[in-house]
Amino acid sequence: MCGIVGYIGRRDAVPVILEGLRSLEYRGYDSAGLAVVYRNKLQVTKTAGRVQDLRERVSDRTKATVGIGHTRWATHGEPNEVNAHPHTDTEGRIAVVHNGIIENAEQLRDALVARGVKLVSDTDTEALAHLIAAEVGEETGGLSLEDAVRRALRHVEGTYGLVVLDTKQPHELVVARNGSPIVLGIGESEMFIASDVAALVRYTKQVVYLDDAEIATVRAADYRTASLDEKDRPGSDASKVPTTVEAEVGDYELGSYEDFMRKEIHEQPEALRRALRGRLDERFSTAKLGGINLDARQLRSIRQVKFLGCGSAYYAGQMGAVLTEELARIPSDAEPASEFRYRNPVVDPDTLYVAVSQSGETLDTLMAVQELRRKGGQVIGAVNVVGSAIGRECGSGVFLHAGPEIAVASTKALTNMAATFAMMALLLGRVRDLSAASGQRIVAGLRALPAHMEEILAAEDHVADIARRFAGAEHMFFIGRVRGWPVAREGAQKLKEVSYVHAEAYQAAELKHGPLALINQSMPSVVIVPADELLAKNISTIEQIKARGGPVIAVTSADLPAGLADAVIRVPRAEPELEPLLLNVPLQLLAYHVAAKLDRDIDKPRNLAKSVTVE
Repeated sequence: MCGIVGYIGRRDAVPVILEGLRSLEYRGYDSAGLAVVYRNKLQVTKTAGRVQDLRERVSDRTKATVGIGHTRWATHGEPNEVNAHPHTDTEGRIAVVHNGIIENAEQLRDALVARGVKLVSDTDTEALAHLIAAEVGEETGGLSLEDAVRRALRHVEGTYGLVVLDTKQPHELVVARNGSPIVLGIGESEMFIASDVAALVRYTKQVVYLDDAEIATVRAADYRTASLDEKDRPGSDASKVPTTVEAEVGDYELGSYEDFMRKEIHEQPEALRRALRGRLDERFSTAKLGGINLDARQLRSIRQVKFLGCGSAYYAGQMGAVLTEELARIPSDAEPASEFRYRNPVVDPDTLYVAVSQSGETLDTLMAVQELRRKGGQVIGAVNVVGSAIGRECGSGVFLHAGPEIAVASTKALTNMAATFAMMALLLGRVRDLSAASGQRIVAGLRALPAHMEEILAAEDHVADIARRFAGAEHMFFIGRVRGWPVAREGAQKLKEVSYVHAEAYQAAELKHGPLALINQSMPSVVIVPADELLAKNISTIEQIKARGGPVIAVTSADLPAGLADAVIRVPRAEPELEPLLLNVPLQLLAYHVAAKLDRDIDKPRNLAKSVTVE
């Protein structure tokens, strides 16, 4: 996922664009660029590297009131200055910034070359600039920029969020969306455009989210949205009503922390309190999730629950599936949304599908939701961004209340996902056979979680010492059983994505079916050991690893035999069903401090995208 920023108004556009790109750099960090109309000509500045590198290359003399910018995470072409956005046509009239992937890019590029167009980059985006330029040229009768973009996009297959600048029509910008987010920010006689509200909250709280297959013409004083396939010219009035963003500028700043991942790890207790606030019903020992528009009879009719997500959202869904089966006794499982959308799934009308996404814009998950709706499936969303595409597509669901998550590696959003699924399982259980006493136990256990997390975070130095001790390992196993299995999977992912250390997760009983052969003195195993009915079996797993000389880091709420593990990270005891939420936190800290020891760029792990999977 890349970052897009656009501005049109009365102030100097360059500082606005650079500041917006800085706010979005966690979404794209291998190259950056901007284009402005300066003295009636297009002036483009691009660089391989970070936004700060771009800032140093922009001329102080460049003053403009309209411009577009982009920070890139490469998909087509290596990360260099030529492939950086914006891309332009041959005459330097049209500039385009684009997020997403044009699937028929090679055919479009071949057709352009056959017409004599000289392409200078390896990107799919450059083809868009030439297509739009051809439509807006004199040979087409001089179409408006909006109509030119609309006609050009009829040739395009794939996903895009894009902004187009025309030097001959510098009073407006045209934006379009299909599968990649675009947000308009509304100011006083000025307008802002971005791929995420993080770039907008410094200037405005009033925003308009574009839907898929929508186009908008944006001027300093107004904006107009319309369908991409609209035949007639839209009216002059804005067709979408703005919404108010709740986030504050400070939510996107580091404060006293060195990086966003550590900041967001430490924000988890308060984020969890927000997720629980007003949702726990002491009187009836249940949860209240107002976004789930199902009454008790409808809830009882659910025969299965399936969680759909990608990456950490998928692992949170696995935690949710375990919770739902334990508390509600409903068959439940989780599946990667990227697989679900392609395998022609059998959609059961009695199944509740839960689409999970921090950003609410993850393309694979959005496409799974659309497939479910086409087939009459009952689907709700669990998202962290109000107004996001998945939230709008589902129409009902649960807001995570995690607050803005900037680091590429998800931490507090995952915790709030799991807590939300615990409340959902509690709600489903209480309309079935979960007793009031058991319900009250879970309610009390949920209320205690934030304080327990604060205890874990207070012991960060101990986890950091262990991380430094094992940071030299080239490979690690993460081992879990039942409740601990999704925790192990998420722990392995965290270590891989932020430290680049190879890690694999295995179910404890599966060690004997192959992986145990790899255990040796240089292969540490992180074993998840809840204080539950499987404690003895987990101790036996550790003994098997130790018998083969493998170092063991035990993450546990139990009292283990002295000397059993080489290192022990303790978490407070909680209700057994809820312990995965606590056991996950030390694994975040472990990954963070291994990465810090290895001097990794923690907020910008290489080759990862934050919010939108684009295949």
